[in-house]
Amino acid sequence: MTEETKTQAPATEAPKSEAPTPGAPDLTVQDLQALKAIIDVSSQRGAFKPAEMELVGKTYNRLNTFLEAVTPKKEEANGEAQAAPQTAPAPKAEAPKE
Repeated sequence: MTEETKTQAPATEAPKSEAPTPGAPDLTVQDLQALKAIIDVSSQRGAFKPAEMELVGKTYNRLNTFLEAVTPKKEEANGEAQAAPQTAPAPKAEAPKE
């Protein structure tokens, strides 16, 4: 009888700066925003049958809710910028008296 021993080669980690492998899933928020736009345009152009609209609408609403949760709102970003300390406005110069 021969006995086989299985040894694994030490795993080497890929550098963090390396691009994702071609087979790895890669989905970004921008991809989801594009998908939302595609659903919107498709529904406006009548690409879905009436029986399909309920599922498409529910999916669109879930996608929209997710995007609203992960995308910073512009108002909040502007509010944070305005909340930063500001210098007082310069006093207005008075017009010379005649």
